Amino acid sequence: MALNKSMHPRNRYKDKPPDFVYLASKYPEFQKHVQTTLTGRVTLNFKDPEAVRALTCTLLKEDFGLTIEIPLERLIPTVPLRLNYIHWVEDLIGGQGNPRRGIDIGTGASCIYPLLGATMNGWFFLATEVDDICFNYAKKNVEQNHLAELIKVVKVPQKTLLMDALKDESIVYDFCMCNPPFFANQLEAKGVNSRNSRRPPPSSVNTGGVTEIMAEGGELEFVKRIIHDSLQLKKRLRWYSCMLGKKCSLAPLKDELRKQGVLKVTHTEFCQGRTMRWALAWSFYDDVPVPSPPCKKRKLEKARKPLTFTVLKPTLAELQTQAPSIGCTDPSPTESVSAWLEKILTDLKVLHKRVPCGEAELSLFLTAVENTWIHVRQKRREQGRHLRELPRAQPTSTCSTDASAPSVPDTDAPTPAPEEPTAEGSNAKERNERREPEKGADVKMESPTEPKQAAAGSPQNPETGQHFLFKCLVNVKQEENDVVVEMHWVEGQNKDLMNQLCTCLKNSLFRQAAKPT
Repeated sequence: MALNKSMHPRNRYKDKPPDFVYLASKYPEFQKHVQTTLTGRVTLNFKDPEAVRALTCTLLKEDFGLTIEIPLERLIPTVPLRLNYIHWVEDLIGGQGNPRRGIDIGTGASCIYPLLGATMNGWFFLATEVDDICFNYAKKNVEQNHLAELIKVVKVPQKTLLMDALKDESIVYDFCMCNPPFFANQLEAKGVNSRNSRRPPPSSVNTGGVTEIMAEGGELEFVKRIIHDSLQLKKRLRWYSCMLGKKCSLAPLKDELRKQGVLKVTHTEFCQGRTMRWALAWSFYDDVPVPSPPCKKRKLEKARKPLTFTVLKPTLAELQTQAPSIGCTDPSPTESVSAWLEKILTDLKVLHKRVPCGEAELSLFLTAVENTWIHVRQKRREQGRHLRELPRAQPTSTCSTDASAPSVPDTDAPTPAPEEPTAEGSNAKERNERREPEKGADVKMESPTEPKQAAAGSPQNPETGQHFLFKCLVNVKQEENDVVVEMHWVEGQNKDLMNQLCTCLKNSLFRQAAKPT
């Protein structure tokens, strides 16, 4: 779960994701859908509806004592995401205690919100449903969990939201919840019109009946209808809320509430795995406290999070064995990895120096003044193809390489890098001096031992006047039998460049360890 740290603080899965190994050992039905990779990692195919259903039913049974049934042709909810919504409603209404009354608009076959709310907090629910199959399953799930005294499932006509459901009641409800149909048509449901072309396809399957995933005008018009109902019901509910599948729906809905004079408005984000959802809530009560919307803290934390990779014990052992070949006399894990990193950085002409750090770890401060690591893999392939095509090349046209050195950008590769590559030795120097500058380029001839100046507009060190691409701090520390390498951004042009360098360092270490000794 990539976004676990951004889940609601009270979500039980925030710091403790489901243990698939344990669940598989306890629940045979779940075990049938568990897969083990070649590396021994236990996974689940989230594109398989039966696997997703097995996980949901297993988590509800294991963590909440709930037994439910869900047909494959109807929406299969994910438990951690639904918990986020429940916890946010707790924040809206001021806590988990005291009997509260809520409405679940379109409860679905699982009836998951009422089941969780009733089980966790003892809340009373009015659960509405328009679909016959969903209604029958929801009612059965409530009854078999002995929660009929807390949850009333009612069948309502199509397009019924709040007004028709409450016309014969005078009860004041504390809140309403709703997962509106996200899509306006089949094309949107398949991601044709609604998904940015640059985004990867969804990692999980999209299940659900027509009434669950599609509505006229999509989620935007659906929620506007709830807003219209709330303008008539007003204080019959203390809080109105809806979950949204698209961030772009949030702003126009807040504008709609503003136009209608609704002042008590808030919103939040729900995170689960790689799934993001947004929620909107509003109230007509003057005395309700309004939870603050999420600040940019999550984005800042994401921006500050270091790039990391782990050198596992087998790889580490190989690097330690080969470390003396580069002059490393200290066989400790962190020292061996640091020595190889320094070797690779030197070959890449990335400026670096050791800096003081805490015990049991080593730190390097990096200043990259030129992108020498770009297209390393492509150039290596081009070099290999070039050699295969010329098996009888003259000996003078080849150059020897040090088998113990890590792979670095090859200046003789037939595919030129976007920036002028570095060179080693007098022949490389002569080739650089003979190279003509590209049209419109601002080229300054320099000694191979001096780092090239970056393009105008690059960050500049105020003390030395030296231009650079970026600066970062690399920490090397041991964790049990492995070594973890962290790259912390300091300043510069583009963090993608640090990401590229991180990948280059990792691949070079792993390739070095794979070389025969």
